[in-house]
Amino acid sequence: MSLRKIGPLQVGAIGLGCMNLSQGYGARPSDEQGERVLLAALDGGVDFFDTAALYGFGHSEELIGRVLKAHRSRFTLASKGGMAGVSFPDGVKRVIDGSAQAIRRNCEDSLRRLQTDVIDLYYLHRWDKRVPIEDSVGAMADLVSAGKVRALGLSEVSCATLRRAQAVHPIAAVQSEYSLWTRNAEIGVLDLCRELGAAYVAFSPVARGFLCAEQFDPQALLPNDLRRSMPRFQGEAYVANLKVQAAYTRIARAAGCTPAQLALAWLLHKAPHIVPIPGTTSVPHLREDLAAADIRLSAEVMAQLEATVNTGSITGQRYSPQASGEVDTEAL
Repeated sequence: MSLRKIGPLQVGAIGLGCMNLSQGYGARPSDEQGERVLLAALDGGVDFFDTAALYGFGHSEELIGRVLKAHRSRFTLASKGGMAGVSFPDGVKRVIDGSAQAIRRNCEDSLRRLQTDVIDLYYLHRWDKRVPIEDSVGAMADLVSAGKVRALGLSEVSCATLRRAQAVHPIAAVQSEYSLWTRNAEIGVLDLCRELGAAYVAFSPVARGFLCAEQFDPQALLPNDLRRSMPRFQGEAYVANLKVQAAYTRIARAAGCTPAQLALAWLLHKAPHIVPIPGTTSVPHLREDLAAADIRLSAEVMAQLEATVNTGSITGQRYSPQASGEVDTEAL
């Protein structure tokens, strides 16, 4: 794959998001299946793996550490802190904590689980709005000084927050949702990343399966499937969105590629500082995704795509009101 820049790092155009291997869309795949996906990704040329302390409350990092430790020199490793599982008397719960103490603890725990001495790219998973962003980034900068982290990133932040963070320490990447049906990045952060020399790492680039032309009964999703809480997958909104999906699928067919490949190719054509990180639990789907790096789209197809799938044609917000309150991105 052609290379793209993330601060001082260079990675292939398409990375692998590893949340799916531990949580997100129903039943967790077996560790054996997770191992197959990770090794197939490495063999397929993936050199950028993205995980977080939160994913499976450490399970994703443990899996990557066990499976890929012997190949550590072959890939760039990204993880995230500031949001992790914390033990309470009634179980482990997700906690957003951007304090210096929590960030240091999260990083040390991640290093141990990942079985590595250094994390190449370390993100603040969510800005804890009780803590000035300058304080959280300052604590992360100390990790760079200590040699435990090479570069810093932020996830789901606005332009204003990114500028404040950049004043403390160079930010190598912003990671947020970006796809044809989620275009918040285009309000300003995408351009600001280019101005600052930062990468924009796009998670959910195939719209949580929607741009794979996957159709399902939302009521049949398992209780722990994230899409159950997302307005776009509910009721009349989902029915309306399926009409857009059908038109999108026709464009993919005419372009001679799969819907998932078209979604990834669109992102790669939007700007050279975008790095999509699709996730999957399927080796065939992984290979399908990686082939998108070789697809070339004309200006006419790009325009047709954007006229078909956009903020005006998609019904429903991307997050529930509670989840929306936890992110700092500009709202469309």
